[in-house]
Amino acid sequence: MLFEDKVVLITGGAGGIGIAAAKAFAKEGAKLALVDLKQEPLEKAAESVDAKDILLLTANVSIEDEVKEYVQKTKEYYGKIDVFINNAGINGEFKDITEQTEENFQNVFGVNVMGVFFGLKYVLQLMKEQKSGAVVNTASNGGLLGAPGMSAYVASKHAVIGLNKTAALEVAEYGVRVNAVAPSGVNTEMMRSIEKNAMGEKVEEARKAFEASVPMNRYATAEEIADLMVFLSSEKASFTSGSYYRIDGGQGATSV
Repeated sequence: MLFEDKVVLITGGAGGIGIAAAKAFAKEGAKLALVDLKQEPLEKAAESVDAKDILLLTANVSIEDEVKEYVQKTKEYYGKIDVFINNAGINGEFKDITEQTEENFQNVFGVNVMGVFFGLKYVLQLMKEQKSGAVVNTASNGGLLGAPGMSAYVASKHAVIGLNKTAALEVAEYGVRVNAVAPSGVNTEMMRSIEKNAMGEKVEEARKAFEASVPMNRYATAEEIADLMVFLSSEKASFTSGSYYRIDGGQGATSV
């Protein structure tokens, strides 16, 4: 198995992509540490994951001390972190820039940018000491394109790609790799929120419109995103670092 006795730390571990990633890595023999905001959703997620060992940690990823603590607890429990899936994220409210609030911008950047930054800061310290490790950051096609009404989210995911590139350069000499996935719409609860934000109660119309923008005419599944995360974290991608990978059903082929 690709991750026999490896330790995989996943933030946003109770969300759709986080659960799919946990299952995919567990299937390959990994020991898991799952991080999310509340204990109950984590426990529910863990029930669906058949892992050798699973550590559940609550943390607000936008608070530095709490990030430092979840990294320390994972190290104390397992002794190492082999893979970090830096996945926690929120979409925020849909509003034009002229109507956008500071509160929404701060909330989105707190989770999507500061959460990613803090995670990198403390996990990479450990991986540099180990002289090994792989990180996968969750970006988005919103980190490559614009989207009306989603200025906070789009700006935050552009920032994730910038952090991804810089982190990869800083740790390459230590044998640590850093990459990102950039999905289009994924069939998870976050997408239900985006659909509702976009068109109110007309969620079915929103879904059809979003799917129609994808050449493959559907959303990705969380499992498809997880499979790419597994590959990028594995030795099969041993010379791959500093890149972001679109997983968008061909949507990126329609832009420059």
